[in-house]
Amino acid sequence: MDDAFPGWIEVQFSDAGGTRRSLVDKAPVFSSAEDLGPFSDYPLAASVACVVVETATAALGDDAVVTVPTSVHGITALNGEDEFSVRRSQLVP
Repeated sequence: MDDAFPGWIEVQFSDAGGTRRSLVDKAPVFSSAEDLGPFSDYPLAASVACVVVETATAALGDDAVVTVPTSVHGITALNGEDEFSVRRSQLVP
């Protein structure tokens, strides 16, 4: 997080294969139960808007793998990726 308003923040998550992914954008882009700011006690839970475009036929136990793009709202990873395979249990309605 930087001190500029509204501030940039990095959100990390693990994809369905366990690879750590990072998304960086302005704090308001990420939904959080708490305000994200320079004096927040990190790490905090946060979310980013996405849509499910595909559900894999194979599942991890009872947890289906789904493909979600984040580009719908212009959010991409630092390496330019904007589509990720995640577990359905990671999604919040």
